[in-house]
Amino acid sequence: MDIILIQDVDNLGGKNEVVKVKNGYARNYLIPQKFALEASPTNLKQLAEKVKVQGKKEAAMLAQINSVIAVLKESPLKIGAKTGTSGKIFGSVTSLQIARAIRDQKGYEIDRKRIIIIDEVKELGTYKANIDFGSNNVIEVEFEVVGE
Repeated sequence: MDIILIQDVDNLGGKNEVVKVKNGYARNYLIPQKFALEASPTNLKQLAEKVKVQGKKEAAMLAQINSVIAVLKESPLKIGAKTGTSGKIFGSVTSLQIARAIRDQKGYEIDRKRIIIIDEVKELGTYKANIDFGSNNVIEVEFEVVGE
């Protein structure tokens, strides 16, 4: 029996995928648990339309992500930190400070959980961080730590 998966099912397939399973497995488990729908012509047409709409949304989102990436790559961010006499900073620079710098200097709101600092920041200088936008869109952003 052919079915359309509504959500990801381990060892079977991913969301919006058409798979062939045994009749009993589909009727007794997958369909009652709302994991799948029967692959009728109507449901297949709805799936095709849903995939088409999802593709358009992803294309628009990718264009928006690319514009944000271009703005972030233009120039390094400047992050102020209190320093001692030897150039070491008190504490360290965190992803929260980088997210605030992006918001203040570039005008984009990025969740701090998406920012991964590559090296530990304990001194003044230039460092790099990765920002994960999802869908295999990871960019490397430079930021400069300056004394306040």
